[in-house]
Amino acid sequence: MKYIYPVCIYPGDVSGYTVIVPDLPGCITEGETLAEALEQATDAASGWVLDELEEGRKAPQPSIPEDIKADEYENGIVSVVMIDVDDYAEKHGSKAVRKNCTIPAWLNTAAENAHLNFSQILQTALQEHLHLN
Repeated sequence: MKYIYPVCIYPGDVSGYTVIVPDLPGCITEGETLAEALEQATDAASGWVLDELEEGRKAPQPSIPEDIKADEYENGIVSVVMIDVDDYAEKHGSKAVRKNCTIPAWLNTAAENAHLNFSQILQTALQEHLHLN
Protein backbone atom coordinates (compact mmCIF):
# COMPACT_ATOMS: atom_id res chain seq x y z
CA MET A 1 0.00 0.00 0.00
CA LYS A 2 1.29 3.39 -0.93
CA TYR A 3 0.09 6.67 0.52
CA ILE A 4 0.95 10.29 -0.16
CA TYR A 5 0.67 12.48 2.93
CA PRO A 6 1.09 16.24 3.02
CA VAL A 7 3.76 17.52 5.39
CA CYS A 8 4.53 20.93 6.87
CA ILE A 9 8.19 21.87 6.81
CA TYR A 10 9.60 24.57 9.07
CA PRO A 11 13.17 25.86 8.93
CA GLY A 12 14.96 25.97 12.28
CA ASP A 13 16.06 29.23 13.88
CA VAL A 14 19.72 28.41 13.33
CA SER A 15 19.79 25.34 11.10
CA GLY A 16 17.88 22.25 10.12
CA TYR A 17 14.21 21.61 9.48
CA THR A 18 11.26 20.29 11.45
CA VAL A 19 8.61 18.28 9.62
CA ILE A 20 5.07 17.69 10.88
CA VAL A 21 2.65 15.22 9.28
CA PRO A 22 -0.75 16.78 10.12
CA ASP A 23 -2.79 13.66 9.28
CA LEU A 24 -0.75 11.53 11.71
CA PRO A 25 -1.07 12.97 15.24
CA GLY A 26 2.30 13.26 16.95
CA CYS A 27 4.26 12.39 13.82
CA ILE A 28 7.03 15.00 13.96
CA THR A 29 10.65 14.67 12.93
CA GLU A 30 13.59 16.78 11.83
CA GLY A 31 16.77 16.79 9.81
CA GLU A 32 19.82 18.97 9.28
CA THR A 33 19.16 19.34 5.55
CA LEU A 34 15.87 19.49 3.70
CA ALA A 35 16.61 16.14 2.04
CA GLU A 36 17.37 14.54 5.41
CA ALA A 37 14.23 16.04 6.96
CA LEU A 38 12.02 14.66 4.17
CA GLU A 39 13.71 11.27 4.40
CA GLN A 40 13.09 11.25 8.17
CA ALA A 41 9.47 12.27 7.58
CA THR A 42 8.97 9.38 5.17
CA ASP A 43 10.43 6.97 7.71
CA ALA A 44 8.40 8.39 10.63
CA ALA A 45 5.13 8.39 8.65
CA SER A 46 5.76 4.83 7.43
CA GLY A 47 6.32 3.63 10.98
CA TRP A 48 3.25 5.50 12.24
CA VAL A 49 0.98 3.96 9.60
CA LEU A 50 2.47 0.47 10.00
CA ASP A 51 1.78 0.62 13.76
CA GLU A 52 -1.85 1.48 13.06
CA LEU A 53 -2.24 -1.37 10.58
CA GLU A 54 -0.54 -3.87 12.89
CA GLU A 55 -3.01 -2.88 15.62
CA GLY A 56 -5.90 -3.61 13.26
CA ARG A 57 -6.81 0.02 12.60
CA LYS A 58 -7.04 1.75 9.25
CA ALA A 59 -4.46 4.22 8.02
CA PRO A 60 -5.76 7.79 8.17
CA GLN A 61 -7.00 9.12 4.86
CA PRO A 62 -4.43 11.61 3.53
CA SER A 63 -5.58 15.21 3.28
CA ILE A 64 -5.49 17.09 0.02
CA PRO A 65 -2.20 19.02 0.09
CA GLU A 66 -3.92 22.23 -1.07
CA ASP A 67 -6.11 22.09 2.07
CA ILE A 68 -3.10 22.10 4.43
CA LYS A 69 -1.72 25.39 5.74
CA ALA A 70 1.79 25.53 7.16
CA ASP A 71 1.08 28.61 9.25
CA GLU A 72 1.66 27.04 12.67
CA TYR A 73 5.20 28.44 12.68
CA GLU A 74 6.99 31.10 10.68
CA ASN A 75 8.21 30.37 7.12
CA GLY A 76 6.42 27.04 6.87
CA ILE A 77 5.89 25.32 3.54
CA VAL A 78 3.71 22.39 2.52
CA SER A 79 5.08 19.43 0.60
CA VAL A 80 4.25 15.72 0.38
CA VAL A 81 5.92 12.43 1.23
CA MET A 82 5.12 9.11 -0.34
CA ILE A 83 5.24 6.06 1.89
CA ASP A 84 5.24 2.42 0.84
CA VAL A 85 3.90 0.54 3.86
CA ASP A 86 4.53 -2.90 2.34
CA ASP A 87 8.19 -2.09 1.70
CA TYR A 88 8.57 -0.57 5.17
CA ALA A 89 6.88 -3.57 6.84
CA GLU A 90 9.19 -5.94 5.04
CA LYS A 91 12.19 -4.13 6.51
CA HIS A 92 10.87 -3.06 9.92
CA GLY A 93 7.67 -4.89 10.77
CA SER A 94 7.94 -6.88 13.95
CA LYS A 95 4.48 -7.63 15.20
CA ALA A 96 3.84 -11.34 15.46
CA VAL A 97 0.47 -12.80 14.55
CA ARG A 98 -0.86 -16.02 15.97
CA LYS A 99 -1.83 -18.61 13.36
CA ASN A 100 -3.58 -21.87 14.07
CA CYS A 101 -2.68 -24.81 11.86
CA THR A 102 -3.46 -28.51 11.94
CA ILE A 103 -0.95 -31.31 11.48
CA PRO A 104 -1.25 -35.08 12.01
CA ALA A 105 -0.80 -36.18 15.64
CA TRP A 106 2.12 -38.48 14.76
CA LEU A 107 3.97 -35.54 13.12
CA ASN A 108 3.33 -33.32 16.13
CA THR A 109 4.70 -36.00 18.48
CA ALA A 110 7.81 -36.52 16.36
CA ALA A 111 8.46 -32.76 16.15
CA GLU A 112 7.96 -32.24 19.89
CA ASN A 113 10.28 -35.18 20.66
CA ALA A 114 12.89 -33.51 18.45
CA HIS A 115 12.36 -30.21 20.37
CA LEU A 116 11.60 -28.33 17.15
CA ASN A 117 10.46 -24.71 17.16
CA PHE A 118 7.20 -24.85 15.18
CA SER A 119 7.03 -21.07 14.69
CA GLN A 120 10.57 -20.80 13.35
CA ILE A 121 10.11 -23.72 10.96
CA LEU A 122 6.84 -22.31 9.64
CA GLN A 123 8.40 -18.85 9.17
CA THR A 124 11.37 -20.32 7.30
CA ALA A 125 9.13 -22.49 5.11
CA LEU A 126 6.85 -19.55 4.26
CA GLN A 127 9.80 -17.30 3.39
CA GLU A 128 11.26 -20.00 1.14
CA HIS A 129 7.90 -20.71 -0.48
CA LEU A 130 7.32 -17.00 -1.13
CA HIS A 131 10.94 -16.48 -2.27
CA LEU A 132 11.52 -13.87 0.43
CA ASN A 133 14.96 -14.96 1.56
